[in-house]
Amino acid sequence: MVERIEDLNLPNTSVTRLIKEAIPADVKISSECRVALARATSVFVLYLTSAATTAAQQKNQKSLTADHVLKGLEEIEFESFIEPLKGELENFRKMIKSRKDKKAAKPDTDTTVEGAVIDLENMENMQDG
Repeated sequence: MVERIEDLNLPNTSVTRLIKEAIPADVKISSECRVALARATSVFVLYLTSAATTAAQQKNQKSLTADHVLKGLEEIEFESFIEPLKGELENFRKMIKSRKDKKAAKPDTDTTVEGAVIDLENMENMQDG
């Protein structure tokens, strides 16, 4: 599965960014602390993934979903994370839907010479008016 245990760690840059966002600007973090937090986050993600996989297997499903992660959080006794995560999931789904709606509503642009001439005429009319 994994050749080295270090391969299971999250990228240090991502963990460092998260740490900086979570603490006051005047607080310094030692490199030893960063390593410890990086390993702890990796262990947490692996533990949660295992619990989510178990939830999926109990329903005879092969793909992990957000519902499996929520069930996994419940199983590993992190219930306090569930409601905030549900809120973030809702925001994410709204953002994805908004992007799809914008993409679907975007009119096809006329890239022909005639279309460019019409656009120039419209611009001139707007400036005159």
